Amino acid sequence: MAKSLIGMLAVCLGLTAGAPPARAAESAHDFAFIGIDGAPLPLSAFRGKALLIVNTASQCGFTPQYDSLQKLWADYRDRGLVVLGVPSNDFGGQEPGSEAQIKEFCAVNFAVDFPMTAKTAVRGEAAHPFYRWAASQVGVVGVPRWNFHKYLVGPDGHLADWFSTTTTPDAARLRESVERQLPSAGG
Repeated sequence: MAKSLIGMLAVCLGLTAGAPPARAAESAHDFAFIGIDGAPLPLSAFRGKALLIVNTASQCGFTPQYDSLQKLWADYRDRGLVVLGVPSNDFGGQEPGSEAQIKEFCAVNFAVDFPMTAKTAVRGEAAHPFYRWAASQVGVVGVPRWNFHKYLVGPDGHLADWFSTTTTPDAARLRESVERQLPSAGG
């Protein structure tokens, strides 16, 4: 009985000798989030666009960055940029609300209309697979250390750049990097 239970478990987990190994992610387009409204949000839906992924929080000293994220989205969305907010409660418990509360807070206080995910872990063992993949791409120096850390993904799905919390969305370095990744930039 124990041997058959172990065999069934191995089959369910794909651990049999003939099972192909899990395919490693090749780009950000291999990942999906859950949208703030509960619908699947595959990053492959943004193939061909530049994507700025930002872990956010509503009760943080950096929360006013929502204003400049919204402005960045408004300035570049017609040229192929998508800003994606990823609410996270990982740093100081500064995103304690539900998805509905987060969405309302962002709309009422910052007129945010860029896409957002459901609340998501961005660090440690519980981190969303995208964040674990991004960490493997940039190393320990480029992982989120606080809210409003930013990853820039190119139209091909590869990680193009990252920006620490203190680099605001209106910083020249960030905007120049975004412009280099815009599909309309010919790059």
